[in-house]
Amino acid sequence: MRSVILRDREYRRVHAAERGLLFIRDVPGVGFNERVLVRDSEGNKRVGQVIRTSGDLVLVQVFEGTEGLEPERTWIRFLDEPFKVALAPAILGRVLDGAGRSRDGRPPVVSSVQRNVNGDVVNPSARSYPREFIQTGISAIDGLNSLVRGQKLPIFSGSGLPHNRLAAQIVRQAKLLGDESRFSIVFAAMGVSHDDARFFQSEFEKSGVLKNVVMFMNLADDPPIERLVLPRTALTAAEYLAFDLDMHVLVVMTDMTLYAEAMREIATAKGDVPARKGYPGYLYSDLAELYERAGRIRNRHGSITMIPVVSMPSDDITHPVPDLTGYITEGQIVLSRQLHNASVYPPIDISPSLSRLMKDGIGEEDTREDHARVASQLYATYARAQEIRNLASIIGPEELSESDRQYLAFADQFEERFVGQDEEEDRTIIDTLNIAWEILSMLGPEHLTRVRDEDISKYHRWKDDVEPREGVASGDDDG
Repeated sequence: MRSVILRDREYRRVHAAERGLLFIRDVPGVGFNERVLVRDSEGNKRVGQVIRTSGDLVLVQVFEGTEGLEPERTWIRFLDEPFKVALAPAILGRVLDGAGRSRDGRPPVVSSVQRNVNGDVVNPSARSYPREFIQTGISAIDGLNSLVRGQKLPIFSGSGLPHNRLAAQIVRQAKLLGDESRFSIVFAAMGVSHDDARFFQSEFEKSGVLKNVVMFMNLADDPPIERLVLPRTALTAAEYLAFDLDMHVLVVMTDMTLYAEAMREIATAKGDVPARKGYPGYLYSDLAELYERAGRIRNRHGSITMIPVVSMPSDDITHPVPDLTGYITEGQIVLSRQLHNASVYPPIDISPSLSRLMKDGIGEEDTREDHARVASQLYATYARAQEIRNLASIIGPEELSESDRQYLAFADQFEERFVGQDEEEDRTIIDTLNIAWEILSMLGPEHLTRVRDEDISKYHRWKDDVEPREGVASGDDDG
């Protein structure tokens, strides 16, 4: 009986309209997350969703905003169904808004497949462990913070750092080695400027990857309400591509801090009790709900790998959004303002960056047999060079030993040649490892304690004849 009443009747009981929300009184039987049609006095329609229900009050978020709506002349129709998005293989190559509507001037997506944007619950026991190396073409990621299929690896960035350029480069270059034909990208942009939106679209069109990309765009001057549904719509599209069409999907979302700020704005309007820095107490569970939609499912060929971009206000990595993101995801790529000021692109700060699942996607069968040992050696050598830099700033470089000067030269070359690369340069993992050995060869074998003797004999370029080092077992993975 409830369905019939709600589907067949429009209500004109809007008590107030503000900040994208409609406050409606005396409408019984309305469900949470129910889809809503809103009609203004001129007959124009907008789309909404129920975000809170109580005994006498219903809150509806309107994706197009509430500007121009007069409460006493606004009609509401409750549709007794969750918010859904139409999905078809033809979504690849399209630019859509947060509700899945066309932003590229082309006809809307029409399909019999309609999916709830909130997704289906996945039994944890059905999940498969993330594995298999994904090549981004960026040495600092592929060599030292490798991304594997099914992983969640965020990028932490400060204001003014080139995270958008890095995200676009990853979209252009990312590939799953050996299975490129079934690799696709879901790109979700929230609160971006018009210039950034044009940059993303032109970059993907120019490089020819747009045919394998579906873009969901929410601009800075669009209603913030739409920002809350956009990542859910994008992830629903990713689940369709991965688990219906058996594709390997990389989801790039920028910027999750702008998403969280929209959540804070709406939570304040709803009257939710604020927690850290005014964000609602459910920020953690909300982010987890999004991030945990990535992964692999047992006996399914497709997978979802996620790279969310998270900006850090005032470069504060302890800010609630990056802080909570770090708890949920499997590592982080951190951008450095110091490297950016030194004109290093991409300015990836190696020391705090980490991929917790890297070990499961590298090695002889995935990349190369020396990959793990080379990465460990690069980390250790760069850390030593950083200590020497600090010492040189105190006593002066002229007081350093010859060995210390070699470490300083290594650090400069490491930042310039390994971390730094051209924005259009797409390096294979073999290119990355070869560059690593070229830089490590600036140091004598006695300094390379985390690689094997056979690695040095095969790849070191310091001298042709290298004797095995005393006390180092060639079969020791840790050197």
